[in-house]
Amino acid sequence: MSKSKHDNARRKRVGLLPLILLLACAAQSDDRLTSQSAESTSMPDTEQASLLKVGEARLKFLFWSVYDSRLYTLSGAYNEGERPLKLEIQYLLDITADALLERTLMEWSNMGRSHPSQEQWRSELANIWTDIQSGDVLSLELDSANRSTFRRNGELLGHIEDPEFGQEFVDIWLSEDCTRPDIRQALLGKSAT
Repeated sequence: MSKSKHDNARRKRVGLLPLILLLACAAQSDDRLTSQSAESTSMPDTEQASLLKVGEARLKFLFWSVYDSRLYTLSGAYNEGERPLKLEIQYLLDITADALLERTLMEWSNMGRSHPSQEQWRSELANIWTDIQSGDVLSLELDSANRSTFRRNGELLGHIEDPEFGQEFVDIWLSEDCTRPDIRQALLGKSAT
């Protein structure tokens, strides 16, 4: 395939991603999940805490692998409110910052979440997030003061100081009312149902 045809094919695939993500919300999940525990990592924030992997999951839609997610805590188990906490998402497709933001808002809406600060958070996220390339890791770190720190491939993107934001964000994957309970189970280190 010529470089020009390859570039055109790649642009078409990237253009489909927002549609794929929207369809994934409504579709029955065929996610292939894995879970592992007790692997350690270092949280690169001021706390320098040694965190243990709680679990991991892969989101697939049809024949596309969308992302791999991993959850880390001090204890190696998830207890709501325990800090520090780190959620990593390694994207397996290119995605724009706008599509990522819209997906986040859609998940909250689908969960019936309506926080009075959502518009403020939307604005802050729009200023923090950048476009994601396949292979990039977007991480959220919650410190003991519930301050949220976003990193892309380990590089600081920005902070959200509102102590309520972090839990609302991780609830997209970890709350009992999340839209993908199989992903939740795998992130919590439990077998997929």
